[in-house]
Amino acid sequence: MRLSFCGNDNASAYNISAGVLRNVCFVDALNLVPHVFLLFITFPILFIGWGSQSSKVQIHHNTWLHFPGHNLRWILTFTLLFVHVCEIAEGIVSDTQMKSRHLHLFLPAIMGFVAATVSIVYYHNIETSNFPKLLLALFLYWIMAFVTKTIKLVRYCQDGVPFSQLRFCITGIMVILYGLLMAVEINVIRVRRYVFFMNPQKVKPPEDLQDLGVRFLQPFVNLLSKATYWWMNTLIISAHKKPVDLKAIGKLPIAMRALTNYVCLKEAYEEQKKKVADQPNRSPSIWLAMYSAFGRPILLSSTFRYLADLLGFAGPLCISGIVQGFQNTTNNTNTTEKVKNPSNSYLSSEEFLRNVYVLAVLLFLALLLQRTFLQASYYVTTETGINLRGALLAMIYNKILRLSTSNLSMGEMTLGQINNLVAIETNQLMWFLFLCPNLWAMPVQIIMGVILLYNLLGVSALVGAAVIVLLAPIQYFIATKLAEAQKSTLDYSTERLKKTNEILKGIKLLKLYAWEHIFCTSVEETRMKELTSLKTFALHTSLSIFMNAAIPIAAVLATFVTYAYTNDRPLQPAQAFASLSLFHILVTPLFLLSTVVRFAVKAIISVQKLNEFLLSDEIGDDSWRGGDSSVAYESCKKHTGLHTKAINRRQPLRYQLESYEQPTKKQTRPVETDDIAIKVTNGYFSWGSGLATLSNINIRIPTGQMTMIVGQVGCGKSSLLLAILGEMQTLEGKVHWSNVNESEPSFEASRRNRYSVAYAAQKPWLLNATVEENIIFGSPFNKQRYKAVTDACSLQPDIDLLPFGDQTEIGERGINLSGGQRQRICVARALYQNTNIVFLDDPFSALDIHLSDHLMQEGILKFLQEDKRTLVLVTHKLQYLPHADWIIAMKDGMVLREGTLKDIQNKDIELYEHWKTLMNRQDQELEKDMEADQTTLERKTLRRAMYPRESKSQLEDEDEEEEEEEDEDDNMSTVLRLRTKMPWKTCWRYLTSGGFFLLFLMIFSKLLKHSVIVAIDYWLATWTSMDNANEVRNVDDVKSTNKTYHVAVFSILSGAGIVLCLITSLTVEWMGLTAAKNLHHNLLNKIILGPIRFFDMTPLGLILNRFSADTNIIDQHIPPTLESLTRSTLLCLSAIGMISYATPWFLVALVPLGIAFYFIQKYFRVASKDLQELDDSTQLPLLCHFSETAEGLTTIRAFRHEARFKQRMLELTDTNNIAYLFLSAANRWLEVRTITNYLNWVVRNLADLEVQMGAVKKVHSFLNMESENYDGYLDPSQVPKDWPQEGEIKIENLCVRYENNLKPVLKHVKAYIKPGQKVGICGRTGSGKSSLSLAFFRMVDIFDGRIVIDGIDISKLPLHTLRSRLSIILQDPILFSGSIRFNLDPECKCTDDRLWEALEIAQLKNMVKSLPGGLDAMVTEGGENFSVGQRQLFCLARAFVRKSSILIMDEATASIDMATENILQKVVMTAFADRTVVTIAHRVHTILTADLVIVMKRGNILEYDTPENLLSQEDGIFASFVRADM
Repeated sequence: MRLSFCGNDNASAYNISAGVLRNVCFVDALNLVPHVFLLFITFPILFIGWGSQSSKVQIHHNTWLHFPGHNLRWILTFTLLFVHVCEIAEGIVSDTQMKSRHLHLFLPAIMGFVAATVSIVYYHNIETSNFPKLLLALFLYWIMAFVTKTIKLVRYCQDGVPFSQLRFCITGIMVILYGLLMAVEINVIRVRRYVFFMNPQKVKPPEDLQDLGVRFLQPFVNLLSKATYWWMNTLIISAHKKPVDLKAIGKLPIAMRALTNYVCLKEAYEEQKKKVADQPNRSPSIWLAMYSAFGRPILLSSTFRYLADLLGFAGPLCISGIVQGFQNTTNNTNTTEKVKNPSNSYLSSEEFLRNVYVLAVLLFLALLLQRTFLQASYYVTTETGINLRGALLAMIYNKILRLSTSNLSMGEMTLGQINNLVAIETNQLMWFLFLCPNLWAMPVQIIMGVILLYNLLGVSALVGAAVIVLLAPIQYFIATKLAEAQKSTLDYSTERLKKTNEILKGIKLLKLYAWEHIFCTSVEETRMKELTSLKTFALHTSLSIFMNAAIPIAAVLATFVTYAYTNDRPLQPAQAFASLSLFHILVTPLFLLSTVVRFAVKAIISVQKLNEFLLSDEIGDDSWRGGDSSVAYESCKKHTGLHTKAINRRQPLRYQLESYEQPTKKQTRPVETDDIAIKVTNGYFSWGSGLATLSNINIRIPTGQMTMIVGQVGCGKSSLLLAILGEMQTLEGKVHWSNVNESEPSFEASRRNRYSVAYAAQKPWLLNATVEENIIFGSPFNKQRYKAVTDACSLQPDIDLLPFGDQTEIGERGINLSGGQRQRICVARALYQNTNIVFLDDPFSALDIHLSDHLMQEGILKFLQEDKRTLVLVTHKLQYLPHADWIIAMKDGMVLREGTLKDIQNKDIELYEHWKTLMNRQDQELEKDMEADQTTLERKTLRRAMYPRESKSQLEDEDEEEEEEEDEDDNMSTVLRLRTKMPWKTCWRYLTSGGFFLLFLMIFSKLLKHSVIVAIDYWLATWTSMDNANEVRNVDDVKSTNKTYHVAVFSILSGAGIVLCLITSLTVEWMGLTAAKNLHHNLLNKIILGPIRFFDMTPLGLILNRFSADTNIIDQHIPPTLESLTRSTLLCLSAIGMISYATPWFLVALVPLGIAFYFIQKYFRVASKDLQELDDSTQLPLLCHFSETAEGLTTIRAFRHEARFKQRMLELTDTNNIAYLFLSAANRWLEVRTITNYLNWVVRNLADLEVQMGAVKKVHSFLNMESENYDGYLDPSQVPKDWPQEGEIKIENLCVRYENNLKPVLKHVKAYIKPGQKVGICGRTGSGKSSLSLAFFRMVDIFDGRIVIDGIDISKLPLHTLRSRLSIILQDPILFSGSIRFNLDPECKCTDDRLWEALEIAQLKNMVKSLPGGLDAMVTEGGENFSVGQRQLFCLARAFVRKSSILIMDEATASIDMATENILQKVVMTAFADRTVVTIAHRVHTILTADLVIVMKRGNILEYDTPENLLSQEDGIFASFVRADM
């Protein structure tokens, strides 16, 4: 067939005798002119632009600028492109019905499509380079296109072309579109004045785009990039080259920052407060405040959701049309094709939409648009949810900073409740907002679905809909039960973790006493309860998955069977497949309904809790101490201390983006006197109960002097400090703060902040930050001052022990320091601050005498006094009273005396004598306690804690996959391959952990289920096509028989499908549960039986993580991910299989699609994993910041550092929010690219599974560890029951090391200990004395020599037998939660009389008898309800209960006071008189009465004799030790 522009089958085609514009072909040719003009003008500009840019660095986004009408232009252009596609399709369909080719029918439309595409590309380039003058070309194009299309429309009107003809409709729409685009262009000229005006307008890009740190570009890119997340390509591709970090994701745009959204929500909430101000019974509505602040984006999101849902129904309608079209084509194969007259070549809209290819294209476009609108809806709700969460967190934090201290101290508001508000309630509201559009979109979806089904199938459709509606409440019931099971599981999990934590903390003791199996059984019992709860959880999860898969099958079965027996007409294939698609659409909203309802209920409860918190009491007015905050920082240059009114605040704070609070005008108090810093007159203060805790307080604090506050415990000393700081409720009286003397000569003093107070609380409070950050606390770093402070607080030796010095992180998430070390850091913080006033609340309580004296001399008398700072010191150490310039003595909440020591000596002799007596007693105790150098012990403990950290192996990475890679070069390609590699080996380990039978059953049932689902569709197609064939032939008997046969088979297949849905979901969950059970059991047993060296080298937190976070992932997250992955993968494969079977040519298209899918999933998995880790890692610091603020509230407020802490909170919130926002954007990026839901879920689940398999990998790394060898050469039955009876010990040439690859710690040690002998072993740290004690229990590797006890070589004994026959008392007293009986005798072997006897020997009998329950009285975790001395005595009683003839005491008196030590020594000498006692000595004087002393150095015995003989050798080591200890 020859090509011709106007066709060659009509002679009049080129006739223009009636006028040029009367010729249709010429008018179509005229329409080509604007398009050719645009291409001719723009192509050179585009190529020149690209050519010049290619040599430069890529233009940064700070040049981007949206011209007026940007979004409207993109929408109009996309609409224009769609209309052009319709025009091309209409032209081609019309052309196929002609005798010859008529190019004029579709060629101008093709050129128009190209021109429209070029116009938007051209516009985008002009916009990003901000050069609006070049838009003139587009303006001319829109005018020309509008004119030519108008000519064409007028021509059709003159020819009388009816409106029903598609070409007329298309031309009319195009005239409107070109007209609107022309108007948009005129508006750009009007606003930007780039042409026709003298002064063009200069516009700067948005502030965010001028900041190179903002990398989240969704709000700033063009509409196409917004819809496709094209701007995310750079990040997702770069993730392959290097991991995504916080620098890569940058900062949040201003509109999304927590501060911006806080301002909106705060103002809305204040408006609500005003509305209910005169109604005391009503509280302000947070719901209305949230709607006022975030209502518009929620409505926008809902609109997108409606459009997406409506477009979703295009699928079933197009399927119906396509199937119907193919059926008609088959039925009319013999009909001759109708050829149209070229003079009447118009196609009606109805004919056009009956074309199957047109419907296929429309189906594709509808799907594309549906995904776009759905992703837009998801994005808007996610962004709004994040904005809301940021605003709520800022509101909660501001409230925390204003919380009344009595709320926290009286238990009205606990730290747990505050943490729940932050971690749970804000997230509940955020998730509710995510699901919000579903609330109003679901009813529309359901109603539309039912109407369409009714139109297709009539009354029988309502039967299927009824099945879905009736089964929906079951879904809700299952969801409720699921939540209950999850809560129950959490409770058991917490209990199990508590027990595991206790085991890990006391593992050394458990191994030494051979009790590990008893405690292991206890954990296993709790784990069994947890697993029972997990079974319930798994069952309900399975039922939920089953219901979701089975409901559509049940609905289809009910509908089609009803239709078959109630309708005379057979079921059409078009009806069948369209209704099948509709049922699947209908199930989704009903499935979501239960989730949305649950979240709505949770959100209502969360709002109630939030309102209660926001309306709780606030701190009283403290304006006399108000003023500028001590620390200025970049973004908050003008902020005041938090100025709060009493509980009912009238005027809300006005916040700006740059600064939190404008300085508020405050009354200036006249200076009282120059020499008084603080004065309290007639003060009555309460902790909120209404009863005065402090009464009749009249005191003054002299300026630049040291004031000491003394008194008995509980007399109100700390309360007085807090009352002065404004933390208590003032019932009566006033606290006057004097201004600083302005004539102060010192420059340093004049720079000081007048109003903040450096405060060290009684209970030390540390930040989760470095040591340096804890000390300088936001002040500028001054090296000289910092050194002076650390020296004064004796911190340098402790800092030297830390792995990174003062840059080591401490606090909750850092290294655990002792109480004394924590207190010294807090005191150092107070000393370092450049404030006039310093409050120290009992700083010596956790310090020994050496440190106390040093701090007093260097820190207080020298550092503070020389600097003329006002110091208020609360203390019990009366020996420092002579140093005080002013003394305040308190008793029972009142001031007993005030004045100098001399005043009190003269006026109150009785009080002075009482103090003198106490001072003498303290001095005597100090003399006794001089050798108890607590600091040395603390540093020793810290060194022990540090030692394993320095040498710990990276157990997490000990995996075969990594070992294979070790030999390779550590180049970039290896790293990339490891990052992109899916951990298949770990997946296989996990699957086999569940057992091969369950694995086979899962695979088989899954394959069978999906085969049955395919068979249902196939059978439906066969049934409907056969019925229609019989209908044509009109054979009644055949029809009746076939109906019964087809219905029967369809019912059987559907029933099998429903049953298999249940079996598959149950199998996956059951396999997951079995794997979880086996992995935890193996992990627990492996850890319990591990060598003690493993626990020394591995941080406790790392081991505990395997039992908490990793076990939780294995228990609850992997099974549903695995189920979803297998289901979506098999659905994709079955769909591909069916399409390929029906249309083999599809396999050709499948190759490029497969390649594209491979790269999409490969890039997405890596980026998603990084972003998920960023989201997780940025969440913890935020939660920690809230909890540490609540704990250190009084300190923060005393220092006046509220603004700095707010700034930190905002930074942490924004950091977490940007990570979450990018993760959400990455998910949207994927969903836009995969088009179909199933492909999307394959990739999402693969990414999730890869992250979750990390937990399995970490657990397996511990399972590869070597256990202790518990077996011996002798059978337990061969060992005498009373062994060791005598207690004789022979040490023969003993060599010991901790591991095969380490040096020996004991070298050829020889010793003989007679039965019943008391032996003392001493030596410096690292001499090997503790290693010798561990060798008796085979806790270390004895690689040469032997220890023989009562004639038996201990290396031949089973470990359990050996350890269960010896007793030991360790340096650290360890008690477990449970009863006293359980702590003394976990094996339950002893009678009560034996236990009471042991308690009596340990001098604890009377104390235990006084406790409720006696022996059954509870011991809290770690034995915290007993003192350290009592705990050590319990350990002594425990050793006595065992009745072993050998007792080892490993520095047992090192951490107890002198009195308890004397008791311990006395008991050992009497109760253990007939037993062999080996004492590893910390204080040498404790072994002076021993029968034998062994002195060790570097693993060798240097001296071995009686103490008398060794003391007689004056140059001996033992003698020098004794002299040093005196």
